[in-house]
Amino acid sequence: SYFLRHARVRNYVSESEMCKLESVPLDFGDYHPLKPITVTESKTKKMTRKGSTSSTSSSSSSSMMDPLSSVLDGTDPLSLFAAAADPVTTAPPTDGARRKRDKDENSTVGSDFEPWSSKRGEILARYTTTEKLSINLYMGSEKGKATTTGSAVSEKVRTRLEELDDLEEGSQKELLNLTQQDYMNRIEELNQSLKDAWSSDQKVKALKIVIQCSKLLSDTTVIQFYPSKFVLITDILDTFGKLVYERILSMCVDNRVSLPDNFSPESVNDTAKETCLNWFFKIASIRELIPRFYVEAAILKCNKFLSKTGISECLPRLTSMIRGIGDPLVAVYARAYLCRVGMEVAPQLKESLNKNFFDFLLTFKQIHGDTVQNQLVVQCVEIPLYLTLYSPAIDWILQCIAYHAPDVLLTEMMERCKKLGNNALLLNSVMSAFRAEFIAARSMDFIAMIKECDESGFPKHLLFRSLGLNLALADPPENDRLQILNEAWKVITKLKNPQDYINCAEVWVEYTCRHFTKREVNTVLADVIKHMTPDRAFEDAYPQLQSIIQKVITYIYDFAVLFSVEKFLPFLDMFQKESVRVEVCKCIMESFIKHQQESTKDPVILNALLHICKTMHDSVNALTLEDEKRMLATLINGFIKMVSFGRDFEQQLSFYVEARSMFCNLEPVLVQLIHSVNQLAMETRRVMKGNHSRKTAAFVRACVAFCFITIPSLSSIFTRLNLYLHSGQVALANQCLSQADAFFKAAVSLVPEVPKMISVDGKMRPSDAFLLEFLCNFFSTLLVVPDHPEQGVLFLVRGLLNVIQDYTWEDNSDDKVRIYTNVLHLLSAMTQEAFIYHVDKVDSNDTLYGGDSKFLAEINKLSETVVSQILDHLKTLGKEETLKRQSQLAHYFFNTILAHGDLRNNRLNQLSVNLWNLAQKHGFADTKTMVKTLEYIKRRSKQPEMSHFTDLALRLPLQSRT
Repeated sequence: SYFLRHARVRNYVSESEMCKLESVPLDFGDYHPLKPITVTESKTKKMTRKGSTSSTSSSSSSSMMDPLSSVLDGTDPLSLFAAAADPVTTAPPTDGARRKRDKDENSTVGSDFEPWSSKRGEILARYTTTEKLSINLYMGSEKGKATTTGSAVSEKVRTRLEELDDLEEGSQKELLNLTQQDYMNRIEELNQSLKDAWSSDQKVKALKIVIQCSKLLSDTTVIQFYPSKFVLITDILDTFGKLVYERILSMCVDNRVSLPDNFSPESVNDTAKETCLNWFFKIASIRELIPRFYVEAAILKCNKFLSKTGISECLPRLTSMIRGIGDPLVAVYARAYLCRVGMEVAPQLKESLNKNFFDFLLTFKQIHGDTVQNQLVVQCVEIPLYLTLYSPAIDWILQCIAYHAPDVLLTEMMERCKKLGNNALLLNSVMSAFRAEFIAARSMDFIAMIKECDESGFPKHLLFRSLGLNLALADPPENDRLQILNEAWKVITKLKNPQDYINCAEVWVEYTCRHFTKREVNTVLADVIKHMTPDRAFEDAYPQLQSIIQKVITYIYDFAVLFSVEKFLPFLDMFQKESVRVEVCKCIMESFIKHQQESTKDPVILNALLHICKTMHDSVNALTLEDEKRMLATLINGFIKMVSFGRDFEQQLSFYVEARSMFCNLEPVLVQLIHSVNQLAMETRRVMKGNHSRKTAAFVRACVAFCFITIPSLSSIFTRLNLYLHSGQVALANQCLSQADAFFKAAVSLVPEVPKMISVDGKMRPSDAFLLEFLCNFFSTLLVVPDHPEQGVLFLVRGLLNVIQDYTWEDNSDDKVRIYTNVLHLLSAMTQEAFIYHVDKVDSNDTLYGGDSKFLAEINKLSETVVSQILDHLKTLGKEETLKRQSQLAHYFFNTILAHGDLRNNRLNQLSVNLWNLAQKHGFADTKTMVKTLEYIKRRSKQPEMSHFTDLALRLPLQSRT
């Protein structure tokens, strides 16, 4: 009853001055932590002749050093290490050293070289078959199992050779009529058998499996599956090569020290060399050419153990061996495997790779020979399909040759290809493998070569597609650009097959967007619509159409230009499948948000983007995931924020009203619209400098009405509470007092509906902490809200206190009392002659009541009720299990009295002492906090009119925990 009767009279201005930090004049020449950091560069001078000590000089961009350098006396640790390095290492490199370094750089392949592993999946997916396949499975052998440990060495050798012969004598089982998946499973089983045999030390069995697998590469009975078969079999060969290499490497470990990566043959021990030779001798005894070639190529790297020139000697020999393979398809894949192994172990030996390719050119005419033609007739395979089987192998060979190759070599290869007849296949591979810059610079030459190609063998549109892919990466000469587009599009537009057409058009759209205006882009889009609309062909080409949209918005990101492209929106109409349509809309909105720098009111952009956003919104249904909803809402909100009609506020509000009707199913969008309309009301207030005319007052009330109508449609209760409070504050700032009261009443009436648990980031949490935070914010606003003339004194505060009283709080929660304590802060501020803050042009209760005694009496009555509630609650916490909570609350209430009460009053002084003692009574008080509080009281006692704090400090003992 005496708390607010003796509330401390506050002089907020003087208190604010007293709490300000002491201002110190700053000399800007001095060091300041927020000044730009100056980096100190250490230059180390080294006397290399006589080995004298190094001298270090520091040069800095300003006279001031940064704090880190000052600690290190101007030198950083790395510079010191560099200075302490051996003089020999810091000397300029000799010519020999430079040559060695260049060689080392050439001996490894960089990250700019596309590895075989990235092509593997594409080949397996592209070259499939529905025909039945056959495979020979190794069945194992029982020969030689009875050999005793005491057998002679010659016996052992003979047994090994018999085992090898046994494979070729038929210890295998042929499996017929396998589907493609069965075949792949069998190959995987063989791969696993190889690993199992190796791990169980059955090295000969492992070799037999590899030989058997290699033999499969001579079989072209299901020719269209051959590239995939090559991928599967060479995986096994790679495994074998790795196992052999690691086995021999492990034999080189000496005193637990393994060989370095760049070891020399001299550092390899005799046992390892002998084992290595043994493997090569075993492989040399394989009778058939193809398995002998593949198995030796698989262990090519093992030559490093024998001699420095081993690999460089083997590569030409293996290249020559391929000349003995009659089938051109089998031979070209053998060449591809040799290039693959060669690039892994010795990429610097380019001569062998070049020889490999030139050998292929010499045998190129075999592809169109009678033997191959007869084979294709038997298998019912057309020549264009057959030629595509060569692409992966030739592409790989050319990629290996073209890697870091000089232009002279590439030009020579291009000229050689030109001289061959029926060279479309080669030309396509050249454009796939050579550097894009090389191709782009000679675009007109390539177009001339494409024109001369025979259409029957390899389709011209595929050649133009390959050319287009290069021109997307590198620019052709400027004078040729339009002619290149015309030549390519003449061929592309004549294509009858929609799939062939769209595969080419997709590539050339990027070229058009890169180098031409919206007119040419519009023409290309119109042509695509014309080709893809008949028979709804677009339904089978959504990925390509999506790619076209992506390319267009990548290059035309000015949306005023984009939507002036006449055929852009009709192009979007081809996306009739909803999921694809929504993805495309998301791409467009992401591009808009990323690139649109300034707000817009362009009606063309607004109408188009509203249509796109509406498409995204309408895709939302009961099954849509929350993450998807959140993403769509973020994109739509990004659009809404970018719309501005400048000073035409009424048009802006009309836009928000239209947006609300269009996006009613996405709650975050409605929340954004409410914030935007509140911002619009405050912008109106700023323009009018707080003095509304009749027109602007009516407009602001319309904004407030928009928010009042929209908030109830939201599902999240705390979103509604916070928006009611926020919108009420906006209404109050715009002198819409009755509307502000309506918002605050709505918030008060909503508090009882707050559930005990709410979902936060997908997890259920108690709501008490959120409610406490909201109510504290609400109390801060209620201080400046004037009383309604037809309602009682402090009707909103009373209503809120009644709601808090009736709300069912958790049994183990003290939030209710913490809220009551915050109410005392509010009531204390209300008793002051002038409030701590005001709303401009709104008279608060300090002006309306002018310190009237009846008003103060009402506040005192309220405070009596609140204080008694707090003290009653403290009494209920006297049980043993709640003593810690009692201690914390007593200290919290003590701090409130200390801050807001006039402690010259004896009863209030005694209450504060009692609370202090209660907080410490059972040893649950935090000693550090109590000590700091007491120090604060003693400091305050030295301030003017605070001498009574000295007596209070003497009455507040500090009790130890014991």
